[in-house]
Amino acid sequence: MSHHAITAPVDGAAFARLMAPFGPFETNPDLAVAVSGGRDSLSLAVLAKEWAADRGGRAIALIVDHGLRVEAAEEARATARLLARQGLDSVVLCWDGPKPVTGLQEAAREARYRLLRQACRERGILHLLVAHHADDQDETIAMRAARASGPDGLAGMAALVEWAEVRLLRPLLAVRRARLTATLAARGIAWIDDPSNADPRFERARLRLAGVPDSARRVADPMRTDREVAAAKAGVALIEARDDGAVTLDPDEFGRLSIGLRQRLLSHLVRSIGCGRHPPRRERLDRALGRLSGSLERGKSGRERDFTLSGCQFALRQAAGSRRLVWIVRAESGRKGGQPLIPAAFFACDPAAATHLWTWP
Repeated sequence: MSHHAITAPVDGAAFARLMAPFGPFETNPDLAVAVSGGRDSLSLAVLAKEWAADRGGRAIALIVDHGLRVEAAEEARATARLLARQGLDSVVLCWDGPKPVTGLQEAAREARYRLLRQACRERGILHLLVAHHADDQDETIAMRAARASGPDGLAGMAALVEWAEVRLLRPLLAVRRARLTATLAARGIAWIDDPSNADPRFERARLRLAGVPDSARRVADPMRTDREVAAAKAGVALIEARDDGAVTLDPDEFGRLSIGLRQRLLSHLVRSIGCGRHPPRRERLDRALGRLSGSLERGKSGRERDFTLSGCQFALRQAAGSRRLVWIVRAESGRKGGQPLIPAAFFACDPAAATHLWTWP
């Protein structure tokens, strides 16, 4: 690849190509962009705004003030003013309360994503974009390699992550940071660099100062995005919502999916309905798949086959007004947690084709 290609600005056409693997999107898509004020997230915000506007939608910037430095509040306000000059609305989200003495970066990360997810949920936004890029990916792989992570860890950050209330999209994973700098320079836009990015107390900053080993430089796995999109489309085809908050799953269609797609779809489903923070353990997931994929006797309710998984009840029953059997999935009785939602990727489709869409007050 030529030096020019590495440093060329990202224009609208290039960004549209980067967003294409995450489709299909709903008509007039609304996007949220996590923005720190640095060059990476600022570039993403500007590109996302234009991409959404071209499709009749809009983008909003979410700025998190972690409250870790005295200057942070004013920097957040300055970032909001900078975004306003680019025609972008923004919201500042504050991490309030006491901060831990140890594990500060991890706690800040958890707080940041909690605030971002909540903000998207409150606004009904289904797509949260973050600005991790190719250089970030190299650093992540290097840090995980130092901890002897397994194959999943060494695959790097996923381009698409399903959460109950929003899809996390990383459209810039194949883009080098130099191109994002060039994108802002070409538009004459200034940025605010976070001083913690060069603070040697933090692992990622130390790695940047030392340089990333060549062995950690690799292209993000595009198949991970393909697998997530396939699960989203399968969810649209197979899952229907009920008025009581449960969903139904067609066992015949589910059984026709590949084993990997069944695993991914079931994991998403129980995390959303059961409001779990983590996917079910592999052995429990495999046992549940065996129950879901077994042969069915037509017209029988199959109560002896009911089971639970990760806070969800699975009941085999006749579909309303039909002898067809379906699996009914609902949160376990008395289980506390947030309001169940189907993974947001299931919404990213033509609404007319999505029979399971939820309607919330």
